[in-house]
Order: sequence, then structure tokens, then C-alpha cells
Amino acid sequence: MIRFIKSLYFTPRFFYLLTAWALAFALSYWLKPLYAWVWLTVLGGVCLILMEIIMLYQKKAFYARRLLPEKFSNGDPNPVNIQVQNKFPFTIYGTVIDELPVQLQKRDFSISFSLTGKNQTTLQYEIRPVERGEYHFGRINVYINTRIGLCRRRFKFDNGQMVKVYPSFIQMKKYDFLAISNRLLFSGIKKIRRIGHTMEFEQIKEYAPGDDIRTINWKSTAKKADLMVNQYQDEKMQPIYSIIDSSRVMKMPFEGLKLLDYAINSTLAFANIALKKGDKTGMLELGHKIKNYVPAESKKSHLNLLLETLYNLDTHFLDTDFGALQLFVKKHITQRSLLLLYTNFEHITSLQRQLPHLTAIAKKHLLVVVFFENTELRKLIDQPTDSIFEIYDQTIAQQFQYDKKVMVSELQRRGIQTILTTPEELTINTINKYLEIKAKGLL
Repeated sequence: MIRFIKSLYFTPRFFYLLTAWALAFALSYWLKPLYAWVWLTVLGGVCLILMEIIMLYQKKAFYARRLLPEKFSNGDPNPVNIQVQNKFPFTIYGTVIDELPVQLQKRDFSISFSLTGKNQTTLQYEIRPVERGEYHFGRINVYINTRIGLCRRRFKFDNGQMVKVYPSFIQMKKYDFLAISNRLLFSGIKKIRRIGHTMEFEQIKEYAPGDDIRTINWKSTAKKADLMVNQYQDEKMQPIYSIIDSSRVMKMPFEGLKLLDYAINSTLAFANIALKKGDKTGMLELGHKIKNYVPAESKKSHLNLLLETLYNLDTHFLDTDFGALQLFVKKHITQRSLLLLYTNFEHITSLQRQLPHLTAIAKKHLLVVVFFENTELRKLIDQPTDSIFEIYDQTIAQQFQYDKKVMVSELQRRGIQTILTTPEELTINTINKYLEIKAKGLL
């Protein structure tokens, strides 16, 4: 009985009808003939309610379950399916209230549906996680009623499930597909002309029409009495490291995602492209000390190791020790490598303190410093001003934006490559920079 009472709910239509009855009874005080008619409608309404209750409370007449993927992609829309099955012989009208993970902070979620008798369907919605970690789903609550629509029965399905949110593998697959289909240009990836000979020697072969005459090997030509040319192949197996700053400067959020998450998503997509190009990729976390060091490898399974390592990264409130980075690189990364340093400098003085360490690293390795434009400042600069205070705020914003350009010039003057980008364009700009470096043979 208690279970029956807890599962029975009255709809707004019932309360509208109750209000109409109350008004009709009040009106019948002056219109006596109306009193009997009101009682007839009350009797008819009670009969309809009882009929709907009898129709709804059939055993094992409805079923629902949640279908989740193995993992979610951070910062991307991820589909969630709910399969509902109507075993009643009549059409039902329902509302699904799924208990979403607490990280989403969404308390007004519901899906309405209608389903004919002895039928089933799949309801789909999307969630966009902005934090990595474990996401726990609670129960599925389904409220159903008939065409009468005066009361509802609640079904509860204890489908508590957990899904891990990983760095954006959807973004990684997107650029992987575009690379395979040669459609990277449609996503903003630039096609860069190869400059010079950035190739490794492979063999000496006989000259064939179309071969580059600049590769003629004159010694072999003299010995063979026939034109011989050197054959080259693209340089591969070059070590590339993504260095991710996990200090407080990467905690700043844009569009719900922290700068750290943008850097992690970019690292995963970029590493996939680099592995496709035949290079070795690795990573390390830079904070008050060096953590999560993954040596550069070119194996296909290496991407899974990077994914699991990136999954556990998080920001902290301590300052970054660039001196520790300099010593670590000197000791552990002995071969000349491409180092992509994801960090953020908001003021030029913060960069100047770290310049000696960055310059020392750039003497042996090709260092690319990646930092971010503040898109909120850009919005502030572009908006019209109506008061002296707004002009003052806009002037300060322009000064901060100018400081970013000064930082780029200062780094380039010391032989350090730079990427100054918005968070949304980070992945595209990083891949473009990688292709540019490969084309120019800078590594």
C-alpha cells in the first residue's frame, strides 16, 4: 500500500479540474440547479481517475534502461540513450527525469515522449562535460499517464552507472579523419610548402626522368658510367614532447573549460597527428616539480598511455618551477627535440623571470611556447564605451593585450618559437606550427 501511494501522482490537469469543481460549487450557491450537475461531473471524474489507476497499475507493464558509451570526451557533446518499452496495450504519455552527474549541475532535466501500445523507442540527449573524472548517474525516473491524464504512475529504475570522462578523443578522431582524407584545409590546417632538403639518405639509384638533378651523386656516376642519384626519405622518428603547465595560471576558465583542459585536448590530438607522421611523442607535467613524465615513443599503443596519463592531470595553486624544467630536460631529454610548452603569461614581468631558463632550453632544443589570448579582454575592447570608467577599463584591457604581443616579440628575439592563440583555436594552431616546423626543417 505504501509503495502504491508513493508511486501515485496527480497531474496539473487534475488540480485544474479540482479548481473548476470548487468554483462550480461556489457558483451553485446562487444557481441551485447547477449543484446536481456538479455532483454528476465529480462522480464522472472519480470514475475516470479510478479507471486510469487501474489501467496504469498493471504488473511489469513498462521498462526503461540507460545506454552509455564506455567513456565520455571532455568538452564535447556526448550522446546518452534511454531505451523505453511500453508493454501496455494502449498509448502512454510519459516524462523521463534522469538523475545526471553532480558535475553537470543540472536539476531541471526532463524528456517528454509518447509511445503506442506494445512498442519501444530510444530517447537521446547530449551532455557536455567540462571536467575530467568519474561521472556517476543515478536512477531513471519515469512518470507515465494515459490519454485521460488525471494521474501518473512513477517507475524507478535503479540504473546507477559510472562513466569516466577522458580528454577530448572526439577532437583527436576528428583531426585523424581529416588527415586521412586530406581535408585538413577545411578545418583551418594550412598546407605549407616544404623548404630545402629536410630528408634522410636512403639509397643510391639510377637516374630516372623526373628525378631532381640536384641529387646526382657524381662519384657513383663516375664509377658506373651512368647517372646515379641519391634517394631520400622524409625524416621520421623525431622526438616531440608536450610540456603542460599545471600551475594556477592554467586554472582560468573559458567556455566552461579550464586552460589546462584545452592544453590536454590539444596534446592528445596533436600527438595522434605526430604519430601518424612517424614521429615519436612524449609528455611531462610541469608544476612546482616535474611529474607524469612519459618518454617519447612511436608505437601505436603509446597513444593509450598518453591518454591515461592526461586523464589524471589537474591544476594546483603552487608556482611553476622553470628551473626544475631546465635541469630535467638537460638530464633526461638528451636528443634534440621539439618541445611544446603549454603555459600562460598574463604580464611581461612574469615572462622575464623565466626567460633565462627558457633561453637555456632553446639552445639545445627547438622550444615552442604556447600561451593564450584573453578572449574576455577582446570583448571588452570591442564593446562601445559610454562612461569614463568604461574607457578606463578598456584602456587597461588594451595594455594587457599589447603586453602579449611584446611577449611574443621578446621570445622570438631569443630564438624561441611562439604560438599566441585563443583557447578555441589552440589545437588547429598547434598542428599548423608542427607542420610549419617540419616543412622548414627546423628540427
